Amino acid sequence: MESILALLAAALYVAATLFFARGAAAPRLARAAAPGALASHGVQLGLALTHNGALVIGVGAALSLFSWQAALLLWLLCLRQPLQTLGLALFPLAALAAVLGAVLPPAESTPLIVGWRAQSHVLISLMTAGLLTLAAAQALFLALQDRFLHRHRQEGLVQSLPPLQTMERLLFQLIGLGFFMLSLTLLSGLWFIRDWFAQHLVHKTVLSLTAWVIFGVLLWGRSRYGWRGRTAIHWALAGYATLVLAYFGSKLVLEEILGRHWS
Repeated sequence: MESILALLAAALYVAATLFFARGAAAPRLARAAAPGALASHGVQLGLALTHNGALVIGVGAALSLFSWQAALLLWLLCLRQPLQTLGLALFPLAALAAVLGAVLPPAESTPLIVGWRAQSHVLISLMTAGLLTLAAAQALFLALQDRFLHRHRQEGLVQSLPPLQTMERLLFQLIGLGFFMLSLTLLSGLWFIRDWFAQHLVHKTVLSLTAWVIFGVLLWGRSRYGWRGRTAIHWALAGYATLVLAYFGSKLVLEEILGRHWS
């Protein structure tokens, strides 16, 4: 059942991507495919992640949940903001992640996450990552738009994007909200720290704090000095890369290579 739902979600994600690529007709057509993909993917995740009231999140499942939350947030934001173009990047990734999450079983060392506090912390952290994924995708499209504008070329995908000022405003709105959620994630994580080294949390925490500092400096630079354009893009992508390394890099090394886990 999980494999069938994952394949259905992947097919609907691809369909939604194709609809978004059609430009003016995209939003109306995509409303039929995108919610179906999100619903199928969500049900598949519910079956895969829950075992007797506990959460079991391996690398494949984390990637799948990560992409599902990013796609869900994008779909919700598209109801109010002109962010449809981001679907061209995120929906194909969500399709791939849904399939990988269904075929990659968790490692034997993957722990059970019990208790509402721990489960809430994990879900908040993944939602934070999903939100900042949208910001990273927005930064990439902003970089593409900036490059074409400097070359005095506006065609194809770039022509369908909102004005540059709107793209920058949306980028900083996403980063601001993501920074707030990342702050909540770090604060809620303090409940579970007893021994940094014994719990294998040193690398993850240091990298997460580094990402928090990078996004904080970017927001301060925007407010104090009016940072924009390529400066904002570089800082946003650096913060996102550090955050991905904090979670997936340390999780992959611990669980898949060393056979250990965070605790």
